Amino acid sequence: MSFEATARRQSRSSIWNSGRLRGIALQGLLVLGLAALFYDLALNTAANMASRHIVSGFDFLWRKAGFEVSFSLIPYSGEDNYARALMAGFFNTLLVSVIGIVLASLLGLVIGLMRLSRNWLASHIAAGYIELVRNIPLLLQLFIWYRLVLTPLPQAADAITVGSASLSNKGLTLPAPIFGHDAWMVWVGFLVAAVASWMLSRWRRRQQEATGKSMPTGMLSVLLFVAFPLLFLAAVGWPVSFDYPVKGNFGFSGGMTLVPEFMALLLALSIYTAAFIAEAVRAGIMAVSKGQSEAAAALGLKPGLAMRLVVLPQALRVIIPPLTSQYLNLTKNSSLAVAIGYPDLVSTGGTILGQTGQAIEVVTIWMVVYLSLSLLTSGFMNWFNARHRLVGR
Repeated sequence: MSFEATARRQSRSSIWNSGRLRGIALQGLLVLGLAALFYDLALNTAANMASRHIVSGFDFLWRKAGFEVSFSLIPYSGEDNYARALMAGFFNTLLVSVIGIVLASLLGLVIGLMRLSRNWLASHIAAGYIELVRNIPLLLQLFIWYRLVLTPLPQAADAITVGSASLSNKGLTLPAPIFGHDAWMVWVGFLVAAVASWMLSRWRRRQQEATGKSMPTGMLSVLLFVAFPLLFLAAVGWPVSFDYPVKGNFGFSGGMTLVPEFMALLLALSIYTAAFIAEAVRAGIMAVSKGQSEAAAALGLKPGLAMRLVVLPQALRVIIPPLTSQYLNLTKNSSLAVAIGYPDLVSTGGTILGQTGQAIEVVTIWMVVYLSLSLLTSGFMNWFNARHRLVGR
């Protein structure tokens, strides 16, 4: 056998013995198999739809919707098209998800810290809350808040009023802001505040590296986000006014009303998710070596300051991964709104599906929206986690 033939045989043998190349080949075969499966599924679906004379496509989105929704962040009426209705449902989902994430995070942090408290009463109250809330199904909690707490509230004529806010079985009525022509300057103020806060953070980090002294700039950053928007609004003549609600014989006129469905969904999601976040906080704090707290105490730091400056920053690397899962769960659990009639994306999409019969298209929209929200949330939390990971020197 010639030297060239032997070399070619050894080369082919080394290729097949390479684990990396075998992995690439197997993954390629898997991708081809999945592509063939989805192609066959698409062909069967198209054939079944054709045999039943079902017209596919998204042209139905531009037809008149013909139904109203009880709550919407954007202007909407039954005269608008289906696309507008889905947009209203999407913003309703986004609203309850964002506010729910903030409330659940704050409540979960407080409950998690209470769970580790040396105070017997605080610790056992937190433990009871966690065990009770985590073991009651979310849907049942949603019905409890809606049917047993908010629905029995007094009528609008006998509403519980505190200042300009009124609470009744119609919801929470508040003054509605009215934005004038130059109100967009408030966003410029927020942008300037964000840039100023970032520059302040960089200056604080440089000062700490140069002098070893930590400059408390957190409260100053909060003040910047309050002061700059107000200053920019004042500079353009304060183009923001308020429409105050007026009580009448049959309810309130003017203002804005947070409907009971929204309040019940927000309370149920926040309280339920906070119980899981509290356990993530407790696990993260317990993962930090006890010597860190002892070292902080030896330096003269008070327990609260030691927890904020020493323990919690190190615990974040353990807290953030399960926290991301809970944020995703809260966003997806918001689809339970259909059970109490809150017009979220699933609820409005279900109404459209019933009117048009475009099941595949509506379900596809649901999938794309929730997948996009999950990927965006996960991407942001991964970036935040990378910012707080421990870096070796």
